[in-house]
Amino acid sequence: MMTKSVPNAGQGHPPVGRAGLLLAVGVIALGLNLRTSIVAVSPILNTIRHDTGLSTAALGLLTTLPLLCFGVFAPLAPRLARLFRTAPTLLASMVAICAGTALRLIPSTATLLGGTVVIGAGIGVANVLLPGVIKRDFGSREGLMTGLYSMSLSIGAALAAGVTVPLGRITHTDWRVTLALWGLLAVAAVAVWAPQVRRRRNGVAEAAPGDEARPVRGIWRSPVAWLVTAFMGMQSLGFYATTAYLPSVLGDAGLSAAEAGLLLSLANLIGIAAAFTTPTLAVRAGRPGLLAILAAVLTAGGLTGLLVAPASAAYLCVLLLGFGQSGAFSLALLFIVLRAPDGRHAAQLSGMAQCYGYLLAAVGPLALGAAHQATGSWTLPLVLLLVLLVPQTAAGLGASRNRYAAPEQP
Repeated sequence: MMTKSVPNAGQGHPPVGRAGLLLAVGVIALGLNLRTSIVAVSPILNTIRHDTGLSTAALGLLTTLPLLCFGVFAPLAPRLARLFRTAPTLLASMVAICAGTALRLIPSTATLLGGTVVIGAGIGVANVLLPGVIKRDFGSREGLMTGLYSMSLSIGAALAAGVTVPLGRITHTDWRVTLALWGLLAVAAVAVWAPQVRRRRNGVAEAAPGDEARPVRGIWRSPVAWLVTAFMGMQSLGFYATTAYLPSVLGDAGLSAAEAGLLLSLANLIGIAAAFTTPTLAVRAGRPGLLAILAAVLTAGGLTGLLVAPASAAYLCVLLLGFGQSGAFSLALLFIVLRAPDGRHAAQLSGMAQCYGYLLAAVGPLALGAAHQATGSWTLPLVLLLVLLVPQTAAGLGASRNRYAAPEQP
């Protein structure tokens, strides 16, 4: 039976002082790595195609593989955390990102795709476990910490979108080395997160998102969990499809590759503000449904601008898309935290939402690429994204109701 949310139910004792600050910095450091290696591919897709001879379909696979990995590895993440504990599992996820970026240095299509899979696996595990860490360790500050975590994702995406092309020019490196340079950010995250592993190993209790032997039962039958999952999937589909093809849409409208990449970066930079403020406003005002509607309206405005005036209204479009899509994404993460009574349930709900959510999102770039190839225009893909905002908003309104997605209470 569903129960109403009770703030901070089932929480452990959140770390305070220096320990709490270090944990917050660690979460942010990990968050910075959960989009960079994926988004960095988008501004240089044309370069990769010219150098490798990959078809449009194969390039679509390159942008879709990470999302498939997010979905496939999401339900495994809580199990890995129960076996190895959460902090070491998150450390291993960063090591996987480092290994994947190194693997893509080897000049072959197989290693390019294989390295992308390894990166996607590492990100997929961290995606699931970090909301559980926030639920478990930050108590009444869960809105603020969700905002900081969402903001770190937006910062990482903005850096990758805007800096990748100039970085290659400044360092005089080819695209493989340029992509690999983003692995240095993952190396830094390993160094920042390693103290958390030592801290837990030295006797600090870790009452898991998922470290307990008993898994959560019944959450897959929860209507609330499915609403959270649907919202996660719809907003992810829209975000990743836009990220994959926005530079191409703007390029076909007459903008240079550098300016198109800059505008993609600008959309993510603008999204930093929305990513930080949306969860805080949702928690303080207690009206996340209104914010779900506002996010959809802003996104619709940006997509409509791309339909009618992609060149002249480009900056206005990315402004609206940045606020709308980043706001929706941070709401999706907040719903995972709010609709779970404790960290263990948050990890399980996160695994479910991100499994089906990202598998649905993986359809986006492939479907829109096929629609563009069939019509020779970006009109149909953009109209499809507009139509999908309707079920996204409906799911957001359902997920905003103050109920737990946990039929079985711990």
